[in-house]
Amino acid sequence: MRVIFAGPTLFGADLPPSADYELRPPARQGDVYRAIMDGANVIGLIDGIYEHVPAIWHKEILFGLSRGVHMFGAASMGALRAAECASFGMIGIGEIYQGFASGTLEDDSDVAQSHAPAEMGYLPLSEPLVNVRATLSRCLELGLVTRAEHDALQAVAQDMFFKERSYRRLVRRALQDTQRGERVLNLLCENNVNLKLQDAKLLIESVSKTPDERFAPTFAWTFQATDFWNAEFPDWR
Repeated sequence: MRVIFAGPTLFGADLPPSADYELRPPARQGDVYRAIMDGANVIGLIDGIYEHVPAIWHKEILFGLSRGVHMFGAASMGALRAAECASFGMIGIGEIYQGFASGTLEDDSDVAQSHAPAEMGYLPLSEPLVNVRATLSRCLELGLVTRAEHDALQAVAQDMFFKERSYRRLVRRALQDTQRGERVLNLLCENNVNLKLQDAKLLIESVSKTPDERFAPTFAWTFQATDFWNAEFPDWR
């Protein structure tokens, strides 16, 4: 069984139905563990929930790797966890993962995104900073915005709380000329770069191509259960 945890990153992706993997909601603490115990051989982590519930635990990932489960991460929470667990065997995919792995990206807020609940399909309600930066860079390269406009927009985007970040709010705060601001807003929307979705699609492709069977772990480390782990997951053995 192949399992992918995703939500707002895949909103509007129009992915064709596939029997190659099971799509589950954004992961919270315990979800990856339960997928492993359900028999998952390949797990792809894209989105996770973290604000009002405990986030997916690194130790769940290590547990999966110790059991021979192929663990992939990309785009959002998956990119973060992949960068943090790469030395243990988790596989990171995409540009955002590379940013966290290299230190170019350092903050969780770079990928944070407000979204609606499951009943509304995890509709995105804000723009993640990684997408905004990519969009601004593209518009600058195409000569659609000036260097001064690019820098002003990026500075405001960097300082804006992730739940409030939208292109309209961004333009209103960064640009004083209302008429020019409306033009820039249209240009940003028309040339929007969804870097998170691009990376997520790469993960889906990798998960789909990975054999649906566990591997024989040959790591230099062994999984060590703690009192907290035993209390949370008493049936893990």
